[in-house]
Amino acid sequence: MSFCKKLATVVACALTLSGCKREERELRPSPPASATINTAQVSGINPGANALATPPAPAMYEESAYAVSEGKRLYDQYNCSGCHAHGGGGIGPPLMDNNWIYASEAQNIFSTIMQGRPNGMPSFRNRVPEYQAWQIAAYVRSMSGLLPSDVAPARSDELYMRPPEQSMPKQAPTGVTGQAEKTQ
Repeated sequence: MSFCKKLATVVACALTLSGCKREERELRPSPPASATINTAQVSGINPGANALATPPAPAMYEESAYAVSEGKRLYDQYNCSGCHAHGGGGIGPPLMDNNWIYASEAQNIFSTIMQGRPNGMPSFRNRVPEYQAWQIAAYVRSMSGLLPSDVAPARSDELYMRPPEQSMPKQAPTGVTGQAEKTQ
C-alpha cells in the first residue's frame, strides 16, 4: 500500500470517528445556586394573585437514556413503587395510563414529587435533590409512553408485570386539574 493510500485511510477513519456523537453524561450534577424548588405553579391560588411563570423542564433528562434509567432506579429506591406499584397503581394512582389528575407535563410531575398533593402524596422537598426529581419525572413520563422509545429503560429486574416502557403506545393525557374527566 502506498503512503497516500494509507494516509487517505487514516483520514477517512478519523473523519468517520469524529462524526459520531456520543451522549454526554453528567453523573453528579451540582445543584444550581439560584434555582428554587417552588417554581412550578400548581394552581391559580398563590400569594399576591400574580401568576407564577412555569419553569421549562430540563430537556436533558427526557433526552438521555441514562437519566431515565436513573429515574427508574430512584423510583424504586425512594419506594414510589410502594404506592404506585411499578406504575400500575395501588394506594396511589396508576402512572401507566392516560388519565392524569395533575397533568402529564414534566413540570407538573416534578411539582407533585417536590410539593406533594392532597389526600396522600407526600412532599419530598429537602429529601430528594432536584436533579433526581427530574430524573424520576422523566421515568414516570416514559411509563405512559410520553418519551421517545430510544430513551426509555429496556428491562425491569422485578417479576414481569407489564410490557417494557419503550413498547408502550403513545397516549394523550385526558385528566387536567379543574376539569371533569371525559368518560365514554
